[in-house]
Amino acid sequence: MGKLHPHGDASIYDALVRLAQPFSMRVPLVDGHGNFGSLGNDDPPAAMRYTECRMAAATGLMTESIDEDTVDFAPNYDGQEQEPVALPAAFPNLLVNGASGIAVGMATNMPPHNLGEVIAAARHLIRHPNADLDALMKHVPGPDLPTGGRIVGLSGIRDAYETGRGTFKIRATVSVENVTARRKGLVVTELPFAVGPEKVIAKIKDLVGSKKIQGIADVKDLTDREHGLRLVIEIKNGFVPEAVLEQLYKLTPMEESFGINNVALVDGQPLTLGLKELLEVYLDHRFDVVRRRSEFRRGKKRDRLHLVEGLLTALLDIDEVIRLIRSSENSAQAKERLMGHFSLSEVQTQYILDTPLRRLTKYDRIELEAEKDRLTAEIEELTRILESDAELRKLVSAELAAVAKKFATPRRTLLLEAADIPAATVPLQVADDPCRVLLSSTGLLARTASAEPFPQEAGGGKRHKHDVIVSAVPATARGEVGVVTSAGRLLRVNVVDLPQLPETGSAPNLSGGAPLAEFVSLEDDETVVCLTTLDESSPGLALGTEQGVVKRVVPDYPSNKEELEVITLKEGDRIVGAVELRTGEEDLVFVTDDAQLLRFQASQVRPQGRPAGGVAGIKLGTGAKVIAFTAVDPAADAVVLTVAGSRGTLDDSVQTTAKLTPFDQFPRKGRATGGVRCQRFLKGEDCLSFAWAGPAPARAAQKNGTPADLPEIDPRRDGSGVPLPKTVAAVAGPF
Repeated sequence: MGKLHPHGDASIYDALVRLAQPFSMRVPLVDGHGNFGSLGNDDPPAAMRYTECRMAAATGLMTESIDEDTVDFAPNYDGQEQEPVALPAAFPNLLVNGASGIAVGMATNMPPHNLGEVIAAARHLIRHPNADLDALMKHVPGPDLPTGGRIVGLSGIRDAYETGRGTFKIRATVSVENVTARRKGLVVTELPFAVGPEKVIAKIKDLVGSKKIQGIADVKDLTDREHGLRLVIEIKNGFVPEAVLEQLYKLTPMEESFGINNVALVDGQPLTLGLKELLEVYLDHRFDVVRRRSEFRRGKKRDRLHLVEGLLTALLDIDEVIRLIRSSENSAQAKERLMGHFSLSEVQTQYILDTPLRRLTKYDRIELEAEKDRLTAEIEELTRILESDAELRKLVSAELAAVAKKFATPRRTLLLEAADIPAATVPLQVADDPCRVLLSSTGLLARTASAEPFPQEAGGGKRHKHDVIVSAVPATARGEVGVVTSAGRLLRVNVVDLPQLPETGSAPNLSGGAPLAEFVSLEDDETVVCLTTLDESSPGLALGTEQGVVKRVVPDYPSNKEELEVITLKEGDRIVGAVELRTGEEDLVFVTDDAQLLRFQASQVRPQGRPAGGVAGIKLGTGAKVIAFTAVDPAADAVVLTVAGSRGTLDDSVQTTAKLTPFDQFPRKGRATGGVRCQRFLKGEDCLSFAWAGPAPARAAQKNGTPADLPEIDPRRDGSGVPLPKTVAAVAGPF
């Protein structure tokens, strides 16, 4: 304040506080200790006497090499000190952290960006100086705000990157969850940039009080330091959460506009810059910094080399040096005689005279020779950089890459191309078009944009680095589907609530899906076994339990109940598999852990009402239980996968064996019989740990959803398996 800043402590402290706030800066430059405020300034920072701060790790990059003549210095405001005109800046801070400010006749408003993306674009521009905006936007697709959120509509961003001016909208990140057993709510986990929860809550209460918005029962702020922002907006029964959400976007700060105005000083002149111009100005500055740094370091190393060479010259005839010094009348005469006798410079001679005798040993001579070689090599390297523009650009690119590797973080803000949807027309805007509801092996739900088949179905085998789709049912966008659980419950899910996968023209990837927990509430140890349509004209559900019970459920699903019971289970029993029949002519398949497979026609099971307990499906051996149940079209090309293991194994550390067998190798038997053996156990194996039957080609996934390879097809019905390199947790065929 006394030397470099012409203002008072209040303005300095406000700036310092902002530099320490992770919700204001994409890469905070100050490491603060104490209360530095909250999002939206709902909780202002503490007075400066209660806080402490220090430079953050990334801040050192802004001042790195500032003492190596990398930037120009100018007098400070009162002319008593020198201050840098600009900082060396090892990363483009203006783009990364953004800026906002006003001056006489001008203003600037720049959003923060992702450090890794900005550096990637800068490095691309170094390699390709003539790169166009489209190439740069592949690396920087849009701003990356510290508070996350969703940017809706990207045309304004492109305008800003092209002309320096543009506008985009930021929406809060909201999910629809069951906040109570019978009521849904909107859970806000990210708000627009510089908007705090208190501001949103105050606006919602004002709108509810004035009856400008309906359907909201309560608003709770559950934000804490451990879990971050969590604003729960409880929705009244009978109101569509999505419709209420669209009204909130329209009427509250949950949707805000950000006007980009990229005005910056370039050589003292205010200019409006696009993305490429901003990167070019930064890179020109960085090239100049690295060039000046290299020149400074080369000069320092040349000076040192000059001294080392002089000292080595003296060491070659140290006796003569000592004789000349001892025979001289004074130090001036000694210096003059040494310079004349050994052809040394004045600097070299003075260095020799200042060197203590203990530095003139044989070992020190070896060290000096090694230092001379090292200095010579470093000078040559610096000269090569200074004389080659390509080498200079390569060095700057490498230094930027090192910064990105150390400080880059994943993107927080989601970019969406979707246009605005008027709040009052949300239910009408969602057309009741045919689609499919998909469930992945890791419990992600989503719906497709249409009911058109994917290339995966036609060609069979396109794979993603993600989990397989274990259940898929036809539906309509405004309809409902059922989720069947292992406890015999059927839970309704509104299709419109599910995230819609983009139309990519390829096999769907459910990484964009939402967890089941957002739509259904499960009890402890209760799992989802399948999805089902609620079509009462279908042949109904087929269920198989762990104790060998089979049931076909009469498709009677009252629309006034969110939860239905589809079977009355015996004590300790649970559903292990369920599937919705399409024709009623399918074969039902049981697989037990003692390697028995029973196949019989679905027509052998009479449909029963929902409260019924089913009939005997398979005769179990002593201590055996069912591990898989499904239905297979006998006319389809189907396979059976079995995986053998050991009952004593508590984890996945023991290698298992698996066998993939054509389904037609297993003969039909009568219901309530024991079936046939489906895999022969090897030494150390005493049970099946996993089984599946369905259409080919089969695709497998591990517990984390990553793909797992399956063995080649083995035509032997009761043959033994082959080692399985990765544990299989889920298998599915084309849906």
